[in-house]
Amino acid sequence: MKLYSHPLSGHAHRACLFISLGGIDAEIVDIDLAGGEHKKPAFLALNPFGQIPVLDDNGLVLADSNAILVYLAKKHAPDWLPEDAVGAAAVQRWLSVAAGEIAYGPAAARLVTVFGASFDTEEVIGRAHRILALIDAELAGKAWIAADRPTIADVALYSYIARAPEGNVDRFRYGNVSAWLKRTEALPGFRPFQKTAIGIPDAA
Repeated sequence: MKLYSHPLSGHAHRACLFISLGGIDAEIVDIDLAGGEHKKPAFLALNPFGQIPVLDDNGLVLADSNAILVYLAKKHAPDWLPEDAVGAAAVQRWLSVAAGEIAYGPAAARLVTVFGASFDTEEVIGRAHRILALIDAELAGKAWIAADRPTIADVALYSYIARAPEGNVDRFRYGNVSAWLKRTEALPGFRPFQKTAIGIPDAA
C-alpha cells in the first residue's frame, strides 16, 4: 500500500496520521508540489484532479482524504468508525465539517501564509474563528468530537486546527479545543504535522 503525500498538506497529514494511529502498513511517497509533480501525467493517471493525498492499495486507487480515512478504518481499524446508525452519522457530520468549514476557514487561512493563496485574509480568519468556537462548544464536557472514543472524525479535524496559528488564527483562546488537541497528540502512534515558522508562534 502506498500513500502519495506532502509533508505540509493538512489533507495528506490526515491520512498519514490515521495510518500511524491505526498501525497500518503503508509506504508514504512524497509528491513534489512545488515542482508540479501532481500535475504531470503519471500522477494525473492516479487522480485526474491533481490533488493529494492518493492511496494505492495494490491497484485500488482512492483519492480524497476523508474517503481514505473511511476506507482504511473499514479495512484495517474498525474501532475508529462506529457501525451503529447514530455513531456513523455523527462521524459523517464532522467529516463534512472537515471538508467544509475547516477547509474554508483555518485551512484556507493557512494556505494564504504557507502557499501564497489569494483568499481574503480577514474573511477566512473570521470563518476559522466561527468554526473553532462551535467545535469548542461541542467539546464542552466530552473528550472526543463524535463518540466516547477517538474516531476518524477527530483525525479529520486535527491537522488544520493544530496548525491554525500558521494562518494567523489564534486557536489558543479555545480551551476545550486545546485540551482535545493534547488528547489527540497523546494517542499511541500519533504522528505530528510538520510545522512551519509562519504565523502566530505555536504557544499559548
